[in-house]
Amino acid sequence: MAETQSFPLLCLENPLLDIQGVGDQAMLDKYGMKPNDTILAEEKHMGIYEDLLSNRNAKLIAGGAAQNTARGAQYMLPPNSVWYVGCVGEDEYAQTLREACKKEGVHTEYMVVTHQPTGKCGVVINEHNRSMCTHLAAANEYKLDHLKSEKIWSMVEKTEVFYVGGYHLTVCVPAIMALAEEALAKNKPFLLGMGAAFIPQFFKDQLAQVMPYCDYVFGNEDEAEVWAKSQGKDTKDLKEIAKMMCEVPKKNKHRPRTVVITHGTQPTITARMNTDMVVEFNEFPVHAISDEEINDTNGAGDAFAGGFTAGVVQGKSLEDCVHMAQWLARLSLKELGPSYPFPKQTYQG
Repeated sequence: MAETQSFPLLCLENPLLDIQGVGDQAMLDKYGMKPNDTILAEEKHMGIYEDLLSNRNAKLIAGGAAQNTARGAQYMLPPNSVWYVGCVGEDEYAQTLREACKKEGVHTEYMVVTHQPTGKCGVVINEHNRSMCTHLAAANEYKLDHLKSEKIWSMVEKTEVFYVGGYHLTVCVPAIMALAEEALAKNKPFLLGMGAAFIPQFFKDQLAQVMPYCDYVFGNEDEAEVWAKSQGKDTKDLKEIAKMMCEVPKKNKHRPRTVVITHGTQPTITARMNTDMVVEFNEFPVHAISDEEINDTNGAGDAFAGGFTAGVVQGKSLEDCVHMAQWLARLSLKELGPSYPFPKQTYQG
């Protein structure tokens, strides 16, 4: 048998093809959506994908939050650093995703099903707002058996850092827990991106199951506030919320939990429990970017997580990780969709 490939970073979540077009408030109203919505598709939303393709000159872009993060981390890391796992259909959309990831240097090990198409996300851009409507389809079919198969699990065992996107809490918690237990047993960093406000709102129990294993937790202000509310705390104080997250009991006592909360152009807040069990805070100003430079906000949070995770893989300091995250998010804002510029730009530190 050939030797198992190894990559420092594994990302797990829901591979999606983004169908992204410029819309307006009338289009959002038509499908019962709001500016900057992030929702799962119901029957009433199913027409949005063809609407975008036929009437909005939609672009097809590799998406899915953690897949965006994987591509972002690989953008900043040496070749052959990142691999990605999720479930796709046996169709042309899956091939589009494979080709996009290959072009950007991310190795994919997709589970493939024949009874569902590859998942897709309708992205409506309205000025600087973006509203997303996701039909998980095949992405919702991921199973622990794939992760635990001989080939895939042997790759997992050689992986040094795990990043899981919060959307996968709606799909296959056992797969997340398998990675979490592997990280705990071998003292590997385990990172979780919360993903969207509906995760702590409607998948509170699944999130609570995973939180004790998390060495790093990422969220924006909306996700943080909803998480606090799910814990019975009606507060918008992001430092207080970050402290609460840090204080969730932790399995791995060798790694302090770090909570990272972004807030648009306002400073990025980090909180970390020190060895004296006191939470230490930092605030990192966001480098300004003019409205004229912003092409699209879709995927900026995923890019932030990608830059930060690349820093974790490289053993960088917290400060360096945040600077890497902000640098990559800034690049993403200037691109269409969750993308990064080519020729590749080099982070100078």
